[in-house]
Amino acid sequence: MPNLIDIRRRIRSVKSTQQITKAMKMVAASKLRRSQERVLAARPYARTLGATLASVAGRLPARDDGAPAHPLLAQREEKKVVLVVVTGDKGLCGAFNTNVNRVAAGFLREKRAAGVEVSLVTLGRKACDFWKRRSIPVLDARPGLFQRFGYDTAAEVARSLAARFTGGEADAVHVVYNEFRSVISQVVGQRRLLPIELDELETNEAGTDYLYEPGPDVILGRLLPRHVEFQLFRILLESNAAENAARMTAMESATKNAGEMIDSLTLTYNRARQAKITKELIEIVSGAEALK
Repeated sequence: MPNLIDIRRRIRSVKSTQQITKAMKMVAASKLRRSQERVLAARPYARTLGATLASVAGRLPARDDGAPAHPLLAQREEKKVVLVVVTGDKGLCGAFNTNVNRVAAGFLREKRAAGVEVSLVTLGRKACDFWKRRSIPVLDARPGLFQRFGYDTAAEVARSLAARFTGGEADAVHVVYNEFRSVISQVVGQRRLLPIELDELETNEAGTDYLYEPGPDVILGRLLPRHVEFQLFRILLESNAAENAARMTAMESATKNAGEMIDSLTLTYNRARQAKITKELIEIVSGAEALK
């Protein structure tokens, strides 16, 4: 027969855990509201910036030597690649961090099989802790990035990546991160950050002609670094919103499971208590009958 004291102790423990998970769900929901607003506000700016960049680049005359109009547009054979892995700083968010590291590991296997040298830049404590124990060279590790981050943080990392690309230390820069789709949907995405592919940028003004002051080449030289910085900033915003959504969903599921466990333990406790009472009554009746 189960010990009633042990069952009561376990019920109290599960109730305490349920209170913690419920509080974490409410905190994640509050953070999600703010991070979702930032993501939705950043997406139109990113599309407009890409369209402007494509429009300006389309009006540049072709160079006689065939060189790209800007070093960030240089297309080279991928022999040395930098992979940026973006995870969260904390756990308790389901498979959020594990999925990113798994996709990054698959990317590494694929590139290594093709003879490509891959280095890592890890953003977020979970990525730093996971990859520092592996034999993959880590060029830059930033644990605790999401505790307090803004555009300046993303711009600093983007400038470092651009410097490695333009300096010939990397032929391409790829990013693996969680893309925010909705509160219940976060999809692991993998995209190439550098070199910039102008054909992938949308433009709605292909037939419109403009007079540029200063010239298109000067404007392009200023827009391209800003484009890289903002794309990385948008990736960080997407990952942050996806993390909050994943944590809210995980804590909601944990709270529900705790409630079901409490109901099951309460039923077990009542059965054990009833069985104990019945046994004591039988003993009392049996003793009374024996005295007759």
